[in-house]
Amino acid sequence: MLANRVAAADAALPHRGPSRRAFLKVSALAAGGVLFHAVVPATAYAAAGADTAPSTATLNAFVRIAPDGIVTITSKNPEIGQGIKTMLPMLIAEELDVDWKDVRIQQADLDPAKYGEQFAGGSMATPLNWDPMRRVGAAARQMLVAAAAQTWGVPPTACRTGSGMVRDTYGRSISYGALAAKAATMPVPDLETVTLKDPSQYKIIGQPLHGVDNPLIVKGKPLFGIDVTVPGMRYAVFQKCPVFGGDAFIVKGGDNMQGLRDGVAIVADNWWTANRARDKLQINWDEGATATQSSAGFATAAADLGKQRPAQFLRRDGDVASAMGRAAHVVEAAYSYPFLAHIDMEPQNCTARVRDGKVEIWAPTQNPGPGAKLVASTLGVPLKAVTVHMTRCGGGFGRRLRNDFMVEAAWIAKQAGTPVKLLWTRPDDIQHDFYRPAGFHFLKGGVDESGKLIAFSDHFVTFAHGNEIADSATMSPTEFPAQLVRDLEYGQSLLQLGVPTGPMRAPRSNALAFVFQSFLDELAHAAGKDPVEFRLAVLGERRLLPNPPGPRGPTPPFDTGRMRGVLELVAEKSRWGKQALPARSGMGVAFYFSHLGYFAEVVQATVAAAGTVKLDKAWIAADVGHQIINPSNAENQVQGAALDGLGASLGQGITIDRGRVVQANFDTVRPLRMNQAPPVEVHFLVTDNPPTGLGEPALPPVIPALCNAIFAATGKRIRKLPIDPKELRSA
Repeated sequence: MLANRVAAADAALPHRGPSRRAFLKVSALAAGGVLFHAVVPATAYAAAGADTAPSTATLNAFVRIAPDGIVTITSKNPEIGQGIKTMLPMLIAEELDVDWKDVRIQQADLDPAKYGEQFAGGSMATPLNWDPMRRVGAAARQMLVAAAAQTWGVPPTACRTGSGMVRDTYGRSISYGALAAKAATMPVPDLETVTLKDPSQYKIIGQPLHGVDNPLIVKGKPLFGIDVTVPGMRYAVFQKCPVFGGDAFIVKGGDNMQGLRDGVAIVADNWWTANRARDKLQINWDEGATATQSSAGFATAAADLGKQRPAQFLRRDGDVASAMGRAAHVVEAAYSYPFLAHIDMEPQNCTARVRDGKVEIWAPTQNPGPGAKLVASTLGVPLKAVTVHMTRCGGGFGRRLRNDFMVEAAWIAKQAGTPVKLLWTRPDDIQHDFYRPAGFHFLKGGVDESGKLIAFSDHFVTFAHGNEIADSATMSPTEFPAQLVRDLEYGQSLLQLGVPTGPMRAPRSNALAFVFQSFLDELAHAAGKDPVEFRLAVLGERRLLPNPPGPRGPTPPFDTGRMRGVLELVAEKSRWGKQALPARSGMGVAFYFSHLGYFAEVVQATVAAAGTVKLDKAWIAADVGHQIINPSNAENQVQGAALDGLGASLGQGITIDRGRVVQANFDTVRPLRMNQAPPVEVHFLVTDNPPTGLGEPALPPVIPALCNAIFAATGKRIRKLPIDPKELRSA
């Protein structure tokens, strides 16, 4: 239930507008335009009374107005398919009061001094930018109004704006393009005091706009990292040890899984030649300790640990043993889920040029700042000597928060003395990932005679690297239904792991939702209750349940009332319990709170006698606040997340054997095919809450909803992912 975030996005929420230290810089352009540069310090998201130096800027935006009235807006964050390159400029353009047809979008390069943090992860773009970016546009509009008022000799209150024009009460008008240079001389507004539009005046926000890159993508124009070419460029491949942590006797890197790893680099005039040469390599690897690890071994060890007392307790409320003794029905179950690869459509790649002590990078990265630091430290150059051009990413899903491919390309380019494009193969991509960690849960729950949930426990067996829990392998002590069941305990035990792990779309939540929402269905069945009604009973009346603080301060509470709202809405839209379904067809329900979003989902599925699963339809209800910025993209993100989760459920497990990944391509890691994709019906519940992201929180509930649908269709529980058709065959 905890709002899970990737490490790069662990920031406090924007409960307030920009601080008094926010400021706006303006400079005239040589061509007669004007450049508005907004910088919003970290205190914009701090608690009331917090204060930091002005140098702690984290956000900025640029608005360039040409004499012809064309407005160029710089989008600061990486575009990985989540629509941010369109959404952020929409916020600025709305308050600037220009027509969208007159807006041009420019992708920013990495420049923390100008833009602050630049990353794509954690579904944080909307909550972090909703208020600051609108204020940037409003401040620019205010300066244009001031310029017009001075020109006409009237007070600013006599002026109004619209469609890139300023008009006064006397019927005069002047374009932004004509005002731009003069606007540069106007007093700089305080971002905290600028007037924002009433939502009823929105002309851009709330409109379904196509992604600004769509025409170029359809035409196959260069946009992605894989498309980059630079003069004199050669092509490179990099062969790493198939066992994680293994050593090469040719090129020595280091033991940092996120940095330069040991291996062999090959550079050629074209990628085909380089890759064919790699096929002929015969390398003697020292495979190291991880070669003893396997998925089967982890499962055996976890089963043994599951029978024992947890090594530690994350939470202990009441007396679970006593409550279980009073229960009318007790259910016990063991759940597990596998490692998962990200399988971005665009394999990892990077183009690098190293010359005269400077490094220039073209990379499809979600997290360019840490990537630049990694390159600088590995090559021994100052950070200011590293330039990163952010290309569009062909999918990210958390994989491109890691920048191993960036440092590999930079190191090879330095050694080769020529610009180099490094391109991974699909097997490289699948077998050298930072995987969604596997996990094992040993659960027990009790319901009383009335069907009320009165006891709950989970022994979570997860992974560690030494003394540290593996990345994205944690569980919160507030995981639902904690704080709603008096007698509850969460225990944890650890297995050592040499396989690299990392965040994947809705990290942690994408696995925990499957376990807890599936087990809640088991408890509902034991209690003889409808699954929707059982969940509503557990949620109870509206309560705000606290979450543990994040690295940068408080996190928002879990609002049971908002979850009730989406659960009731999805039940209504799916006609839950009101449809007569064919034999071996069923509907399942689940909900989950993550990344500040409240989602409830229903899946209808049919299971053939051979065990194959047909996805009939999915319904999704979401509460992500009071404003959907771009309905077209919002629906796309929710549908994509649901299909992503369904695909992972049906056939995307990663198997570790002798310390290496068994799967190598799409024949063994099976993404959802087009003919498998069901219709996904999306409904947004508008509530009086700040707008939040939605690219990740839509994913977790769809997995247990599918598994619960399969139970409704067949009477067979799915307690292990991916779903195995052999276990669903009818007798």
